Amino acid sequence: MEINGPVLRRAVASDAAAVADVWLRSFAAALPSVRRAHTDDQVRSWFREVVVPGQETWVATVHGPVVGIMVLDAEYLEQLYLDPAWQGQGIGGRLVHLAKQRRPAGLALWTFQVNESARRFYERHGFIAAESTDGHRNEEHEPDIRYVWSPGEQEP
Repeated sequence: MEINGPVLRRAVASDAAAVADVWLRSFAAALPSVRRAHTDDQVRSWFREVVVPGQETWVATVHGPVVGIMVLDAEYLEQLYLDPAWQGQGIGGRLVHLAKQRRPAGLALWTFQVNESARRFYERHGFIAAESTDGHRNEEHEPDIRYVWSPGEQEP
């Protein structure tokens, strides 16, 4: 797929359904072995009622449709998901770059240990593994890793 530069913009209320759909498709493709803690309808409601109106939510669009999402909350990169058809196109890197611009003092994030492609992606973008857990603190009860990025870390 040829990209003439995705548009990155703040999500608005009317984006909530598309944001949830990207999250659902991406989670299913990237984490088939991870138990989801919520139904599709609960995920859609959460994005519509909590995330989009209450957190700094960004979307990446290509010729209109939402193909990527990013959610920032305080110093955390809470969500970064791309539609599986759009992975490997540089959109995730653009979203991480935006996150670093929005949080120049540093960022942290959690990802599941089984998500090796995400771990490689974050490490390529200067994040360093800081903590591993057995998953007792997340709803999925899946072992996870906290990554941190500090200003001055090597950029890709």
